[in-house]
This record gives sequence, structure tokens and C-alpha cells, in this order.
Amino acid sequence: MRLNRRIRLFVVPVVAIAMMALLVGPVLAQYPAGAPPAGYPPGAPPAGYPPGAPPAGYPPGAPPAGYPAGAPPAGYPSSAPPPLPPPAQLDQMVSRIALYPDPLLGQVLAAATFPDQIQPAAGWADQHHYLTGAALATAIQGDHLNFDPSVQALLPFPSVLDMMAMDMNWTSQLGNAFLVSQQAVMDSVQRMRQNAQRYGYLRSNPQVVVGGGPYITINPVNPGYVVVPYYDPRVVFYAPRPGFFVGGAVNFGFGVNIGGFFSPWGWGANRWDWGAHRLFINNAPWGRTWGNRGAYVHPYAGVTRYNGPAAAEHHELIHRSEEERRAPRGGGVRREEEHERR
Repeated sequence: MRLNRRIRLFVVPVVAIAMMALLVGPVLAQYPAGAPPAGYPPGAPPAGYPPGAPPAGYPPGAPPAGYPAGAPPAGYPSSAPPPLPPPAQLDQMVSRIALYPDPLLGQVLAAATFPDQIQPAAGWADQHHYLTGAALATAIQGDHLNFDPSVQALLPFPSVLDMMAMDMNWTSQLGNAFLVSQQAVMDSVQRMRQNAQRYGYLRSNPQVVVGGGPYITINPVNPGYVVVPYYDPRVVFYAPRPGFFVGGAVNFGFGVNIGGFFSPWGWGANRWDWGAHRLFINNAPWGRTWGNRGAYVHPYAGVTRYNGPAAAEHHELIHRSEEERRAPRGGGVRREEEHERR
């Protein structure tokens, strides 16, 4: 009797475990090793996951098809945004672009939310730097570039893209901060502009109009000519030392003729509503956030989006000379060059 009782005590749990494996095994088999993530029941994906996901073969940390390269960041799947830097650190982060004219500032912040595309875009802009106006706009569309239109909007500004590409840590942090809180970034820009104005560095001039009031605006005198100011953030946001000439600390001389050729990318139709903490590009509120970054598509009615390989190149690829790279520091209109089309 004791032997039979021991046999029953052993056999019953084994049979129960086997039956559970038969029931649960087919469900778990559809997930790769290490998945599904915590809290991800079959058929009920958490916020930010496409319906029915993860698909077969979805290893932890790899975004499924349909998510842009480089996003979500390392550690995906995760819906937790990165922590927003404290105000003092955020002020330092935005300082190098805080005095950009409002239209250019908006394009830079929007493009920074696609950090994985900045370096390839900077390379393309550098190689095609001699193209301007209609020729450049045609080349951008004709090359079937798969950059987001917000990144394409900066292609007429090789020096700006170069600045962003040379410090990808800064660019990524700036883009993340703008994804997490447009309001915090906008408030930081206003704090820095107020400092520059208070100490006499930021004033209206023949290239830009500086607006006062509760919010400081910087707009081009000629909307078709956008200047790229050059200044030292370690100087223009602090009280000048005695005898220092503040008038030459911010150089608004270098600019790019935009005209109407780049209106499909939002130029001429972007603005800030500083009071409401909203950025408008192409007359539509910029709504890309950390939570929707994998799915948000901003309206650019005149821009065709390409996801495949680039088209065959029809232009000479000529890198900027050292003199051209130094031009934004010295001011002056961007010089046009003539090269033959292939």
C-alpha cells in the first residue's frame, strides 16, 4: 500500500505537467527566445506595438518591419521615454541653435528627431553643395532620397547638417528632448534668447527682425533668404566683460536663397506659436512625439516619399573645399558654382 501511494504521488504531478505543456506549448512557440516582453499577452500588444506583434522571428531589441531605422532606441521593445534633462542642461543643449531664425530653428528641431538620417543627409548635401534653387529641389526629388522630408528640408544648408552630423550625441539628445517635450525645449530657447537680448547681443539688423514682447522671435527680413548665424554660445548668453564690443559677437551674414523652390518642404509655411508651445511646419502642427515616433507621418503634400534604393546619380559629386566650409563663419551669400550634369 505504501509503494502504491508513493507511485500515485509521483505519477499525478508528472501527468499534470505534461498536460500543461501540451496546452501552453503551442502558444509560447510563436514567440522567439526571450520574448514576448513583460506584460505582452498574445493578441493584446501594449501601446506602441503593431497589432498581432511580435511577428515570428522577432528577437528582443530588434524593431519589426515598418519601424524606421534607428528607432526605437537600444533596449526596444520599450515605451519609456528618456528622462528630460534639467533646465540648465537643456539650456546648454539648445544654446548653439537658440539664435537661429525661427524658420530654420523649427526645421533643425524636426530633423533632429531622425538622428539616424542626419549623417547620410549631410554627406549628400556636401556632395551636391553647388546646386541651388530649382536645380537643387529637382535633384532632391530626382534622387529618390529616403530621408524624411523634415531632414530633406535642411539639404540646402550643408553647414547646418555638417554641424549636426559632427556631434551625433548632441543631435540625438536634442531630438529626444524635442520628442519628449516640445514645451520644455521651447521654453529653453526663450530663456537663452532673453539672455542674449538682455546683454545686447541679439538685435534686429538688415538680415533679421527680432521681435519683443513676452516671447522673442527671430524672423528673416526676406523670407526667401534664410541666414545661418555664427556665434560662440560661451559668449553671447552671458554678461560681456568691460570694453567688449557686443555688436560683432553674432554674425548674421551667411545665408541661403530659398525662394519658392523649397515650399514643398515647409519653407515659407512654418512658424512657432510660442504661447501655445506648438511648431507648425507646412501649416500643420508638428505632432511627432516619443510615443508615436514609429508611426507619425507629417503632411508634406508636395513631397514624394521613397522607401527603396536611391535613383541613379545624374550630377557630379563634389565635396566642399575648406574655404567653403569656413564661409558660414565669415558671412556672405552662399556662392553658386557651375558644374556639368552627367
